[in-house]
Amino acid sequence: MREAAVEIVRTLRERGYQSYLVGGCVRDLLLGREPADYDVATDATPQQVMRVFPRTVEVGARFGVVLVPVSLLGRHDGGQETDEPRSAQGGAHPGCVEVATFRNDGIYSDGRHPDEVSFSREPREDVQRRDFTINGLMLDPLDGDRVLDFVGGREDLRAGIVRAIGDAPRRFQEDKLRLLRAVRFAARFGYEIESRTFAAMHALAQEIRQVSRERVRDELTKMLTEGRAKRAFELLDESGLLEQVLPEVARMKGVEQPPQFHPEGDVWVHTLLLLEMLPPGCSRTLAWGALLHDVGKPPTFRVAPDRIRFDGHVEIGTCMAEGICRRLRFSKHDTYRIAALVANHMRFADVEKMKESTFKRFVRLPDFAEHLELHRIDCLGSHGMLDLYEYTKEKIAALPQEQVSPAPLLTGTDLISEGYKPGPLFREILAAVEDAQLEGRLNGRGEAMEFVRQQYPSTR
Repeated sequence: MREAAVEIVRTLRERGYQSYLVGGCVRDLLLGREPADYDVATDATPQQVMRVFPRTVEVGARFGVVLVPVSLLGRHDGGQETDEPRSAQGGAHPGCVEVATFRNDGIYSDGRHPDEVSFSREPREDVQRRDFTINGLMLDPLDGDRVLDFVGGREDLRAGIVRAIGDAPRRFQEDKLRLLRAVRFAARFGYEIESRTFAAMHALAQEIRQVSRERVRDELTKMLTEGRAKRAFELLDESGLLEQVLPEVARMKGVEQPPQFHPEGDVWVHTLLLLEMLPPGCSRTLAWGALLHDVGKPPTFRVAPDRIRFDGHVEIGTCMAEGICRRLRFSKHDTYRIAALVANHMRFADVEKMKESTFKRFVRLPDFAEHLELHRIDCLGSHGMLDLYEYTKEKIAALPQEQVSPAPLLTGTDLISEGYKPGPLFREILAAVEDAQLEGRLNGRGEAMEFVRQQYPSTR
């Protein structure tokens, strides 16, 4: 991708335009990190960019943004601009370099896009409308990686500071998602948020409600899966943003737990310990499951004569997790997986006492590895005992897969052929047959049918 971005810079320069690498890729290169993507800034207008590069993907020409597919580079008519740009509407996608025209922005009425933009010839003017100083750097890859720094970004990189460019309240008013992005960058790099920037975040925290739920979800998911989730959620709490985006999680603070099981402290402290153990690149469903596994404790807290209790917190928490996922527009698949992690996280307490059929059904849950990992970090974030985790792992390893998920001995068709009338009882009969099969009491279709005849003689 860097080679492609440099080729775009070189090609635009050959046409007489200014062009530089810009934004997060420059930041990451200076930090010795591999950028996830590359952006180019230029004084060429979108129409001029589209004349230079064929089959561009026009995602925001009104705002000066065009995507250049990497696969088509080197195929721009031998260095001659084409008469007609070939463009297609669409969103950003992998395999493209974003090319944006230098610009300055007007008013942002919708809290996301400028009402109008004015294209510029000056790179200094362009960076003034960007979000944070560490993202406002330009780099000339054709001049020994010379850095253009008009906002003090290099100094803030060295000092470990996230600072809004120019007037902090205005930067956040322009795009309210920047409130969350400041938190994510600070957590990701282990930086501090500059005091005036943080004060503006705190003052404007309620305005995050104006951002689409999908954008909030995606930003929170990045925080949870980039390896610094604990720090990210501490900053969300300190800035007042947590109460706005996840009030159910904010209510975990101060909810005491029985010290014999949770010597670490309250539900919030426990949850932060789990977040601290999430590795970079973990699945989003495991990350959200860890965040929400005890979300049902605050509404079920009570002090009983013997100890603190959370009666029904799993059932309540599962419903709450499903509600949060719906609110944040998660897919049905992800909602199911996150809710299942919440619903089953306490079942490990009974694994040593489970019948064989119950245990095998338990470990057959979709993505059981995530259930097992959630249990592991749940234990490490509380009492620290992993005996049930080890027991489950060892028992799974000792069970052949064909014993965990054997082919069914009977089907509804088999029952009908034996004279049983179709109905709700079929499910009960087939479940009873599977239980006996999983426990090793039935080993063939004949045995299974005889079992049914004996157990359900009057239902034919």
